[in-house]
Parts: sequence; C-alpha cells; structure tokens
Amino acid sequence: MALTQERKQELIQTHKTHESDTGSPEVQVAILTENILNLTSHLKMHKKDHHSRRGLLKMVGQRRKLLAYLKNKEVKRYTALIATLGLRR
Repeated sequence: MALTQERKQELIQTHKTHESDTGSPEVQVAILTENILNLTSHLKMHKKDHHSRRGLLKMVGQRRKLLAYLKNKEVKRYTALIATLGLRR
C-alpha cells in the first residue's frame, strides 16, 4: 500500500532539520524506510511479484546512497538517524 499523505507529513515533521525542510537526507531516508517496510510486507504475501521486487531493490539502493552521503558529511546526524529508524543492529 502506498504511503498516505498524513503519514508522510508525520515523517517529515519528526525528521526535519529546519522549519521548511522536506528534502534533507534524513527526511528522504525516513520516507524510503517506510516505503521499504510496506513493500516488504507486500512481497511476503505476493512472492511472485517481481516488478515490485525490482522497485524495492531500487529503493534500498537509493536509501543506501543517501545514508553513505550523510555518513560522509556529518557522522553525528548519520548515527542519530540510524538510531531513530533502527536500521543497523
């Protein structure tokens, strides 16, 4: 299921870095993580949906690139983000 507008605004409000922020890496990673979780649960039920699986892999790659960018720019923001989203164990 697609991300609802209310949930997206909720994610933006919790992860924004300044008042009118909608495109910072933190916000983008949070939205991608939510989409990845939704698509993962979809693929558990529909195992042969290869088109959606490709989209999932593209989203995971995009999130990985954004996290690598944030890690290279500011390690404090990176560690805070992965702690709040629970990405790395």
